[in-house]
Amino acid sequence: MSGEVRVLVRHVADSADAVESAYHRVSAQLADVPGLLGNELLRGVDDERAFLVVSRWRDLAAFRSWESGAAHRESTSPLRPFRDHGGGRPFEIYRVTAAH
Repeated sequence: MSGEVRVLVRHVADSADAVESAYHRVSAQLADVPGLLGNELLRGVDDERAFLVVSRWRDLAAFRSWESGAAHRESTSPLRPFRDHGGGRPFEIYRVTAAH
């Protein structure tokens, strides 16, 4: 079993360019965050207004440390206007339990 976790954050927007631009700004700011292994921006196939940012973390402690830090809110602020609150909480955290 891996200690890695994935954090999935849902976004919705009419402008793919706006979301992609914000995603790239945030990713540049997070490039040196300890424990962050990488991230991806996914776009819905059936709903092109739907976006998902999936980040990979070394472990839950690394994510929680960054999340509770002072830079967390400022560094992710470009994407905040696009958060999808329609289904309740706009993010989920998953622990990797198996992989091939």
